Amino acid sequence: MAPKTRLLNSISKEILFQVALNLVLFLFFSFDRNQPQIQEFKIVTFINYALGALVINYVLLPHFFYRKKYFLFFLYVALMVAIIIAIEELVIERIYYPDTRGKHFPGVIFSLLDVMPVITILAGFKFAWDASTKQREVEQLRTSVKESELQFLKSQINPHFLFNNLNNLYSYAIEQSPKTPSIILELSSVLRYMLYDCKEDFAALPKEIEHLKNFSQLNELQIEERGKVSFHTENIRTGYLIAPLILTVFVENAFKHSTASQSEGIFIYINVKLDDKGLLDFECRNSFLPVGNTDDLSKGIGLQNVKKRLQLLYPNAHELYIQEDDNVYLVHLKMQLKSKSV
Repeated sequence: MAPKTRLLNSISKEILFQVALNLVLFLFFSFDRNQPQIQEFKIVTFINYALGALVINYVLLPHFFYRKKYFLFFLYVALMVAIIIAIEELVIERIYYPDTRGKHFPGVIFSLLDVMPVITILAGFKFAWDASTKQREVEQLRTSVKESELQFLKSQINPHFLFNNLNNLYSYAIEQSPKTPSIILELSSVLRYMLYDCKEDFAALPKEIEHLKNFSQLNELQIEERGKVSFHTENIRTGYLIAPLILTVFVENAFKHSTASQSEGIFIYINVKLDDKGLLDFECRNSFLPVGNTDDLSKGIGLQNVKKRLQLLYPNAHELYIQEDDNVYLVHLKMQLKSKSV
């Protein structure tokens, strides 16, 4: 919906709300069980109150109260109430009751008790309406910022994956390795997923796990006979959605840890399972040796991005545990997934 259309809809809703509020309030104001017929005096008096409230709501509130000029706001409100009372006592009552009420001023307190309930209700509902509108705008802004941040994080992740794997492909091509066609196929599958299936914030769980397996096989070609890679899944089924590429970052980090520090004895263990309530349990273990070129692996751009995305997409719905112990790097992540029906 265009901003101009949204603005017109908002104004139309507010006008209808104000009209309905004034009508209901007028019925209560003019109701008299002893005199069921509505008096013209009460109609004119209520219009006087409503016009005063209109000035307070659409002039004094936005120009003084919302700009934190509280002293001027209350000063002008007091002046407006005084004008309303003066019009009622000096004009309206002298027209309709010249021989009775029009001859005497009942006092400030009595007049305030007559005027203030109507003014307070009309101004209070206007303030509540503005507060509700402002809250919706804040929520929309937060959503927009969140979406922009997620898109920025994704734009960092995709080139990161592509850069690393193209380097691997280049190395195999230089060596004229017979595995080059297999690498190209695996890389093609991975890129197809990232380009076409990762446009939304969430992807189908089976597709994400299939991509994770392809990505693992792609990187497994680098290890060759230097170690072993195990990839296990359990109870992965349709009906659940997951934020794409989150698990992939941890798997990539595992291969980087192992291959950068070890020439043999490499092991990488990946296990993904889903329980009956949609809780995904992801575990990734890999061997590594603490050498200089692996000191900053746990602080790379991919890992920082995935932590930020988890905070944005799974607030209070995930547990991430990372540990380095006995030359084993462990990542254990639990995520409460969303179902497609939600």
